[in-house]
Amino acid sequence: MPARARPYRRFIASTRAVAAVEFAIILPVLMVMFLGTFDAGRAITIYLKVRTATYTLAAVTNQYTTIQSSDMQAILGATSVILTPYSSSPVVVTVSQIKISNNGSATVNWSASLNGTARSQGSSVSVPTALASPNSYLIFAEVSYTYTPMFGYFTKAPITLSDNLYVTPRTSLCVLYPPQNITASPC
Repeated sequence: MPARARPYRRFIASTRAVAAVEFAIILPVLMVMFLGTFDAGRAITIYLKVRTATYTLAAVTNQYTTIQSSDMQAILGATSVILTPYSSSPVVVTVSQIKISNNGSATVNWSASLNGTARSQGSSVSVPTALASPNSYLIFAEVSYTYTPMFGYFTKAPITLSDNLYVTPRTSLCVLYPPQNITASPC
C-alpha cells in the first residue's frame, strides 16, 4: 500500500472522533472568514469600478465643446455600463464645470446629475490650489456607490464608496451645456 494512503485509512478507521470535533469547532470560524472575505472582495471590486466610472465620466465629458441634453444623459448613463454586473441603482453620478475667476475663486458654471442632485450654478467649490489657475475651467466628475454587504460579516452597515476627479477641457477653453448656460458666451 502506498505511504500516502495510510493517513487516510487511519483517519477513516479512527473511532476517537478528535478530528471531527476539531473540525466542528473550526468550521464556524472558517465560514465567517470566508463570508467576510467574500463581502470585502465585492466591496473592493465595486470600488475599482467606481474609480473607472469616475475617470470615464471625466474623460468623455472633457472631449466635448458643446453638450446637448441627450449627450449628457448618455454620458451619465455610461457609468451604469461600467458598473455591470453590479446594480446601478445605488450609484450617484455628478459632472460639473467649475469656473475659476481671475482672483482664484471657483464656482459651478453648470452641473448635471444621475440619481442625485446636481450642484447649484454659482455655488462655491473648493479646488486644489495646484489646479486653481486664474481664468480657467475644470470638469469635476463625482461618482459614489452605496455598497450593502450580502452577508454582513465584513460590515453590517452600508458603505459609501466614492471618487472624484478634476480634468481640463481638451478641445476648447470650456465645455458649453446649453440647457444650463444662461449667457450667450459663458467662456
